[in-house]
Amino acid sequence: MEKKLDVICVGAAIVDIPLQPVSRDIFDIESCPLEQISMTIGGDAINEATVMSRLGHKIGLMSMVGKDAVGNFIIEHCEKNGIDYSGVKMKEGIDTSINVGLVTHDGERTFVTNRNGSLWKMTIDDVDLDRIPEAKILSLASIFNNPLLDCAALVKIFKAAKENGMIICADMIKARLGETLDDIREALSYVDYFFPNYDEACMMTGKTELEDVADVFMDCGISHVVIKTGKRGCYIKSQDGSVLEVPAVKGITAIDTIGAGDNFASGFITAVLEGKSLKECAEFANVTASISVQSIGATTGVRNRQQVEERLKEYYAQQ
Repeated sequence: MEKKLDVICVGAAIVDIPLQPVSRDIFDIESCPLEQISMTIGGDAINEATVMSRLGHKIGLMSMVGKDAVGNFIIEHCEKNGIDYSGVKMKEGIDTSINVGLVTHDGERTFVTNRNGSLWKMTIDDVDLDRIPEAKILSLASIFNNPLLDCAALVKIFKAAKENGMIICADMIKARLGETLDDIREALSYVDYFFPNYDEACMMTGKTELEDVADVFMDCGISHVVIKTGKRGCYIKSQDGSVLEVPAVKGITAIDTIGAGDNFASGFITAVLEGKSLKECAEFANVTASISVQSIGATTGVRNRQQVEERLKEYYAQQ
């Protein structure tokens, strides 16, 4: 099949309402005035699609939203950012998911979510497997984020990609329904680049040392395990046994960490597309994430390619 797109992102497209800064003792306060409350685009797949599109690539989005005002907001965002949204299904009787993000002064966050929204309703039937091969790379934006996209569903998606010579990337969040590594082991065997953060990886593997964590995932058949280690940067182990530790950008004060992992994955996948080395992919990813945490919202930080290239020069000057 002709490759019309560089990447297809499969997963969540929702709206975030970040509240920042919020004190940890908010329930002890009668009123909590904030400088701004607004809707921003959220959801791992649309976050990745947005950032990679701004970095200069042709991106498609496969997701499911409700036929409502929030769903329309998402479609308008795709149009403004040049994202191919022909794979986004809009359904009557479904509420598009909204996440309220509570963000503290130091940039940490927790979410209040709608258990009955589109995020929880998306199934394999909402994924057009025949269109997966239109891209060079498939990104399953977060394993466990759409609970009904279980291992069997992921295997179907990944098989469709592998049969057409695609590179497969995947991120993850903490298991929503108590799933274990064994529940996704078969699906992981198809993945070329896997992007868990350190806490998620430890919970899933039961290990705490980076090498041990990576080895557990490597045993599943993943080609490259890329563990996001926050302010430290990232740790990468590959099937050939090679290990890389790539430092984060120095001197960054985080305002909001919502979407930082999605921005990291976007930067990494962009660099893979462009044929960069594994180390260069990690460096580009670290830089992209460093920009994202300096703005409120998952997609408000990275605006264009030039912005990232300038930060990349600063990053190399730090080495």
